Amino acid sequence: ACEFSQAVKMSKLSSEAVREAIKTMQKESADKKRKFRESVELQIGLKQYDPQKDKRFSGTVKLPRIPRPNMTVCILGDAVHCEEAEKLSIPSMTVEDLKKLNKNKKLVKKLAQKYHAFMASEALIKQIPRLLGPGLNKAGKFPTLITAQEKMQDKIDDLKATIKFQMKKVLCLAVAVGHVEMTEQELFANINVAVNFLVSLLKKNWQNVKSLHLKTTMGKVQRVF
Repeated sequence: ACEFSQAVKMSKLSSEAVREAIKTMQKESADKKRKFRESVELQIGLKQYDPQKDKRFSGTVKLPRIPRPNMTVCILGDAVHCEEAEKLSIPSMTVEDLKKLNKNKKLVKKLAQKYHAFMASEALIKQIPRLLGPGLNKAGKFPTLITAQEKMQDKIDDLKATIKFQMKKVLCLAVAVGHVEMTEQELFANINVAVNFLVSLLKKNWQNVKSLHLKTTMGKVQRVF
């Protein structure tokens, strides 16, 4: 039922246009191989929206496939979580490691820039502001909670598959929805979920959407709406 409702909701967005754009992007990327994996970005232009007056929206949605496999996550963990992270070859830091940063703004900023995201054990998450100050929060990277019951790898995969739409002061948004090594169907599914979720956040839904474009890191912009 979920897939059906997704398909119905996508009626404003032509499936053919999206599939054509994906094929074009994949062909361009294959013709001109880069030394890195190109991301596919969804770029959204809004209309009839006043960032000054209208409520700024923010929301996260989990995509069917991980859009950025090389996204790095660091665990700020208790002894058990740090041990588990080590076994999985995931970078981690203990309370002692965090204390060593001495709330130094430059060092905290450097830490925030080093990883895409953070996860923290229950015992640590409440101490983050006291240990590090507001640095991670300012960078928009306040850790996600990981409990003792949760499987670390699953939780990290969930985090990697989750994208965030946040309205700032401008009428355009951009978010990574995949990469060029995904199949057409995988990209299509991710784009579908991302667009529908974004539209659900908007006050007047599709009436607030001015344009939708897809673009690979190095490729040309493809308009799909």
